[in-house]
Amino acid sequence: MKFENNVIDLIKKRTSTRTFETKEIELKQLQKLESYLTEINEDAIVLSGIKAKFVLSSFKSTNLKEDKKIGTYGVISGAKTYIVGIVDKDEKNALEFGYLFEKIVLAATDLGLQTCWLGGTFKKSDFVQNMDLPDHETIAIVSPLGYKKKKPRVMETAMRKVIGANKRKPWNELYFDKNIEIPLTEKGADEYAVPLEMVRLGPSASNKQPWRVIKDGEYFHFFLSRTKGYGVAGFDIQLNDIGIAKCHFELSAESLGLYGEWIEKSPGIGSSEWTYVCTWKAEN
Repeated sequence: MKFENNVIDLIKKRTSTRTFETKEIELKQLQKLESYLTEINEDAIVLSGIKAKFVLSSFKSTNLKEDKKIGTYGVISGAKTYIVGIVDKDEKNALEFGYLFEKIVLAATDLGLQTCWLGGTFKKSDFVQNMDLPDHETIAIVSPLGYKKKKPRVMETAMRKVIGANKRKPWNELYFDKNIEIPLTEKGADEYAVPLEMVRLGPSASNKQPWRVIKDGEYFHFFLSRTKGYGVAGFDIQLNDIGIAKCHFELSAESLGLYGEWIEKSPGIGSSEWTYVCTWKAEN
């Protein structure tokens, strides 16, 4: 599926929505997203090589209390349809999983639908019961899908303030030039200033913003600055966040005509508190 809107505009437009209208999603929008999920599921196997799949799941019931229960996962209200990310229980590649899931989130944004990443704030058991998953699979991430309610609940507004949802770390805390002693400026990033800014705007679990990048010539080395004791049990939610960063960087770069490839080339630089993840090698 080719996005109708520029991906940079989509990244800027996307926000986490927790209060949804209860109306059904238009059939054409669902069909387009289902088609894109088919493409992504093929990419998961062929290109990313991970044992994962992504599906849409609708929770419908004549029991109003049951619908309300489904709609309150992760302090979510009103949503009846979810994007569900499923992995084999032995799959550890949270990086590629996050990369693919964020592509779906941006596709939904392109269709005029709102989303919200949910990692540890939903009941997996109820989703499993509705989907009848085999024993070897588990649900890693879900996102509600639908139309944002014009007036958010007081709880949602308060929650966004608590986690600082609209706040982002400044460039000098995230990006560096050749070593961690020299912050990378937007001028120093040159044509890659916009892709790096799109990384900075990306969503992350509890808004931790764990990505760090060192520019070294044509190489952009991506690191994980992990919050100790956070998001490591089961599915690695912070490595997943680096997948989101990878997605934003690649798609926004390519939209500007900047091409390259992802490689593993540990530079032997960086902080001892960071974990090297991957490198973008820009084409000359």
